[in-house]
Amino acid sequence: MRSLLTGTAIFLSTTIVSTTIYAPAYAQEYSFSSIRVEGNTRIDAGTVASQSGIAAGQPVSAGQLNEATRRMVESGLYETVELAPQGGTLVIRVAEAPVINTVAFEGNARIKDEQMTSLVRSKSSGPYVAARAESDAATIAQAYAESGRPNARVTPKVIRRDGNRVDLVFEISEGRITEVERIAFTGNRAYSDRRLREVLSTKQAGLLRTFVQRDTYSEERQGLDRQLLTDFYRSRGYIDFQLLGIANEFAPDRGAFFLTYNVREGLKYTYGHVGVTSEIPGVDAAMFQKGIRISEGGTYSPNGIDNSIARMEAMATRNGMDFIRIEPQIVRNPRTQTLDVTFKVTRGPRIFVERIDIEGNATTLDRVIRRQFRTVEGDPFNPTEIRQAAERIRALGFFSSSSVDTRQGSAADQVLVDVNVTEQPTGSLSFGFSYGVDAGAGVALSLSERNFLGRGQYLGVSINTTNSSGTSRISFREPAFLGRDLSAGFDAYYRTYDNDNADYSMDLIGIEPTFGFPLNETMRAEVGLLAKQNELYSVDEDSSAILHDEEGKTNGFGVKYSIDYDSRRSGLANDRGLKLSFGQEFYGLGGDVKAIKTSASAVADREVFNGDWTLRAGLEGGAFNTFGGYDSRVTDRFWGSQMRGFESRGIGPRDMEVDNEDPLGGNYYAVAKFDAEFPLGLPEEYGIKGGLFLDIGSVWGLDQNDGGLTSGDGTGLVDDSAKIRAAAGFSVFMDTPIGPLRLNFSKALAKEDYDKEQNFDLTVSTQF
Repeated sequence: MRSLLTGTAIFLSTTIVSTTIYAPAYAQEYSFSSIRVEGNTRIDAGTVASQSGIAAGQPVSAGQLNEATRRMVESGLYETVELAPQGGTLVIRVAEAPVINTVAFEGNARIKDEQMTSLVRSKSSGPYVAARAESDAATIAQAYAESGRPNARVTPKVIRRDGNRVDLVFEISEGRITEVERIAFTGNRAYSDRRLREVLSTKQAGLLRTFVQRDTYSEERQGLDRQLLTDFYRSRGYIDFQLLGIANEFAPDRGAFFLTYNVREGLKYTYGHVGVTSEIPGVDAAMFQKGIRISEGGTYSPNGIDNSIARMEAMATRNGMDFIRIEPQIVRNPRTQTLDVTFKVTRGPRIFVERIDIEGNATTLDRVIRRQFRTVEGDPFNPTEIRQAAERIRALGFFSSSSVDTRQGSAADQVLVDVNVTEQPTGSLSFGFSYGVDAGAGVALSLSERNFLGRGQYLGVSINTTNSSGTSRISFREPAFLGRDLSAGFDAYYRTYDNDNADYSMDLIGIEPTFGFPLNETMRAEVGLLAKQNELYSVDEDSSAILHDEEGKTNGFGVKYSIDYDSRRSGLANDRGLKLSFGQEFYGLGGDVKAIKTSASAVADREVFNGDWTLRAGLEGGAFNTFGGYDSRVTDRFWGSQMRGFESRGIGPRDMEVDNEDPLGGNYYAVAKFDAEFPLGLPEEYGIKGGLFLDIGSVWGLDQNDGGLTSGDGTGLVDDSAKIRAAAGFSVFMDTPIGPLRLNFSKALAKEDYDKEQNFDLTVSTQF
């Protein structure tokens, strides 16, 4: 009996334990009839309750209470939060975060307080959050690292004040700047270390190490350098170029880095056979032949391929063929180092642009960036056009960096285009100094803004003065007039000459509204109106009779046009370029002047010796032809100021009979210019290069060529012949903290006794 009772007890006990262990658990739920807030001083109780997200009478789980606690802590408004159920009441106990009285920075010299304030998220009058202050300290340290001080240390300190307020102080130990002492290359044969160092954005520390920021070590900048080197080589035919790696060696004794770029150049390729095929029934490949911008024998360049694709796809669009894709097929011939290129015309997928999103443009208006796209929302998606738009955005020069990426839209046939840009300075301040034997010292100042008010407009103001002359000019350009690829603007000028190499004075004033439009990818035309008033006065009584006859005011009204060609607009060749310009001004719509003024110029440049030298040659000239009985006046004619080595109005026709031999100007001028820029053998980190130049030309021709005077044998005494002048010189180019500086030293090689030389001038420019 006893054993039976014992067995029964054991069975019941086991059953109870099993039931306790394996019984299902149910989540606890609450329902509060009221909510009470405790500990708040600044924040209203109703606001605290609403921030919890819990309402009276609403069923709430324990998990939801925990989530509400976490959410309120992460808001940064509270140091501690406790949600305590007390029967039918939820008690919310809070300790409010202190309010930041002020945010200060100590120990910083390289980065100013204003820049620091923009970096940190902790702000005066805002809540103090310890985690946020630590994050701000890390952000400041990163800014120092990017400026070449990776050893900077930033510590946030809190000073308690009355009224639950604190002062937040970031104590900064900047550490030494870490420079790039030397940049070297291995594996390069076609280009020297010096030439490749010019390509990189990172520079070696030099004489101006205190001011130059690009000689500091930055890992972020190395990503840009990788791309710059790759673009440099591949645009010059090295299709297989690879940057194998960058060795960063830190020298503790020097406190600087030594960088070594290991490159594999590969072979240089030129174009072989170039053709077009079509895989679309009914589409003739021959119609796309005109779009090809590369030719057999030319140096391979990705730009040439891309431009050809863009032109052919644009031709398809103009002919009503959407979703046409041009796929380049490249066959390499290592033996001949040529690339056979076949452009295949195919039908692409039916994908449309859903939206174009633009970010990062703090100053530039969206429409300035958006108009770089030939595609708008709803248009067929064209990858080539998107790449071309990215290049156009980059070419604006408004942004230090820009990217255009695509991603899946709201449907399979929709694409979103994301544009991210980083603004950079677009203003330019230039000033120069010159010295002439008779004109004395001269100062030139120009101020320009290429992105005026963020609208992509150009505004420029320039002032040029000497002891006895002055020129003021203001220019404005709207590059997208009426939202089209049509530029509109005006130039207004005022020039005064008061006894500058002459015993007479002139005032010239004018305004020229213009409109410009593209003719093709390399040519642009401009048309405009002309309105001017010229006055010659204070002619010395001993001056030429020609000047006395021309004294007084004249008005001129007319029209003008010009056509410019620039081969570099196409991006086909990076080591050479050709610019041509031709224009004419027609006066006679009103006023006194009846003439045709013609001007033309041609400039070609080319890199030689693997890009170490740049050679440039140019030819320019002009003619002023009168009609209707009008004789040219000294205020109309050319002065030869285009020639270096001579002062303005320093060469040209003169009346040899009068004592002062006043310059008269000429109806015609022509100048040939030759330049060479080259390294001087100095370390490139000094930023100093040399140059040589030679100018050969003349100013000649008058409508009235005897000055009213003759010699005994009847020969005219005005020298208006086309006598050749020549000047040669040496230039020094230097990168300075305020901008590029150029010094010109010149000497006349061929001149007349009455010509006025200018042996020195200086120019420097900077950006803001």
